[in-house]
Amino acid sequence: MRHFLLLFFLAPSILFAQKKSDSLFNASLDEVVVTATRTPRTMGNLAIPVSLINAKMLYQSGSLRLNDILAEQTGLMITDNFGKGIQMQGLSSEYTLILLDGEPLIGRTGGVLDLSRITIRNIKKIEIIKGPSSSLYGSEAMGGVINIITDRAGQNKTDASLRYARFGTIDGAVNFSRKYNQTDIQIAANYNRSEGYSLKPFAIQKTVEPFWKSSQQFNLNQRITERWKTGLGLRLNNTYIDNSIAVQNLGSTIISKGFEKNDEFNVTPYVQYQVDKKIKSVLRGYITGFNALQKLDVKDAYGAYNDQFKQLFARVEQQTDIHPTQQSTLTLGAGIIREQVSSNRYDSLSTVRNNQIAYLFAQHEHAFNSKLVVIGGARFDANKAYASVLSPKISFQYKINSYWSFNASYGRGFKAPDFRQLYLNFTNLAAGAYSVFGTEVAEAEIKRMTDAKLLEQTTDVFSKLSILKPETSGGLNVGIKYNHPQKLNVGLNIFRNDLSNMIVTDVIAFKRNGGQIYSYFNLKRAVTQGAEINLSKQLNKAFNLQGGYQYLYTADKDVLDAIRLGSVFQRDQSTNMVTRMKWVDYGGLPFRSKHSANLKIYYENATGVFATARAMYRGRWGTMDLDGNGLINRADEYAQGYFQLNASAGYQLNKYFKLMAGVDNIFNYKDILNLPGNPGRVGYVDLQINF
Repeated sequence: MRHFLLLFFLAPSILFAQKKSDSLFNASLDEVVVTATRTPRTMGNLAIPVSLINAKMLYQSGSLRLNDILAEQTGLMITDNFGKGIQMQGLSSEYTLILLDGEPLIGRTGGVLDLSRITIRNIKKIEIIKGPSSSLYGSEAMGGVINIITDRAGQNKTDASLRYARFGTIDGAVNFSRKYNQTDIQIAANYNRSEGYSLKPFAIQKTVEPFWKSSQQFNLNQRITERWKTGLGLRLNNTYIDNSIAVQNLGSTIISKGFEKNDEFNVTPYVQYQVDKKIKSVLRGYITGFNALQKLDVKDAYGAYNDQFKQLFARVEQQTDIHPTQQSTLTLGAGIIREQVSSNRYDSLSTVRNNQIAYLFAQHEHAFNSKLVVIGGARFDANKAYASVLSPKISFQYKINSYWSFNASYGRGFKAPDFRQLYLNFTNLAAGAYSVFGTEVAEAEIKRMTDAKLLEQTTDVFSKLSILKPETSGGLNVGIKYNHPQKLNVGLNIFRNDLSNMIVTDVIAFKRNGGQIYSYFNLKRAVTQGAEINLSKQLNKAFNLQGGYQYLYTADKDVLDAIRLGSVFQRDQSTNMVTRMKWVDYGGLPFRSKHSANLKIYYENATGVFATARAMYRGRWGTMDLDGNGLINRADEYAQGYFQLNASAGYQLNKYFKLMAGVDNIFNYKDILNLPGNPGRVGYVDLQINF
């Protein structure tokens, strides 16, 4: 470890002596983004908040998994519950749609899609769209979209990489791509393993258990004629985790051994027809499946712990792009989705629950002149399980001059309750025997457990159980940007999301063994709002400075009204006295940090030497209610904020070999209670071979 630290601190003095190159690390205005409008657009011509992480930044950051690199971006918080989730503009993981090459990933646990499932070894770039995007992408895009774009077929290259890091972590990857006349082929594979770690010395159960992950990807593109093109993408992803868990069983502690296994596949065929220079049409197919299995050898009143979950998602979509004039683009699309799940978390594996969604979307972009661009669009979703939903959006950009531009957008988003929130019947023996019941089964399960004398008591919120309503939101983003190539880029974005019927969880009962029982409720009115500023400064040909800051305010509007009326009380932590709660005492929605920031320095010269230093700060965030009012309002109800510094340095040995070393979390920050997925300081070495 001392060698890694020595490399980091000596790197600047070594690098200053090198010859400088002319390279930019920030996303330039002419870089192309697809996700924001479903059609290729340059960064400088987008009217909504978009950020881009390119391949160079991905490699030089030393990140391995998707959550690693997203944690360093302004306004994105990584959550550590049911895997590595993402929080955007104060909206939790279930409101952000994760795409891989434009197709949605499935397999969420507790609403969280675990970002550590995704390797970044063969990623070309990541596009991040903030704010409601349901007008183009439907339900899960209520808060935003993250599109991971992998290296595609169409180039001649072969490369391989190997990394070794602390905790016996090994990561290996190969990427092969060839172009044969009109045929493009690409094959990529990645393998990642770790011995796990424990933040508690001598603990029987590790904080993170030993695991391995692997993924394989194949892409084929075939140009049939000048107008016709077809292709096929295949991807497999597998995860295996060893489990050794201390479980309370009939008054004694026993060690339960078992495993967790996740298998995922994606198939993406497409056919593209270029009618002429003005019209292009693409028919896409997509089918993906996710199977999860977790077993433990312990038994209690509920039987053996055998958790199984299967999900299948299939979609057919047609999209046509029309350019009526040089100043306008019309995008039209339609599709149908069929989804099914089966799980013993719901009833039994033999019970398969289905849903079907048919949808239409349209978007029109028009440049009235060289200064003003307006984009309007809407999507209509006919959800078989719920009423139909229309999601409109409008945005515009006005270029004040060659440096300054102003943009604003407003969109409506929606999210229908998922199978989990309706039918879940899940008890976790591995974590205190808590249970989670969907709203469709909660009352029947509470009655069954009452008759069996398994319940201690129900809570006041149990009486509030009702049929869940779809969540809706209105999202406003207003921003101004200053872009001076090679000098300074600054962007300020002010956002507000007003949510209706936001789905939250709460405790409805307590078991006699101490376990809690949760279910789902609609929160009538909630708000997340704030401001975000990003800057990038090219200091000289070799050095680039980037930074960002987000201020976030969240609240349950009904709670704010009650505080104004003086009907909310709190108990003082030291004196135990009860007083009326003030507006300034209210901490808003839990697990949200009011302040977060980052500062990053990149260096690269013409000889292939580079170094980075990336600092992240996250302010305190509310975790749980301790004084009985159901709110975050006391200092002891917060997790403490933290500061983390990551660094890397590398060298292009020759035309074939790149060597990199780095240290993540240099100051060894740990929080076993609130951030169990943070292992502390981790050093690594990485070798890449390019043929």
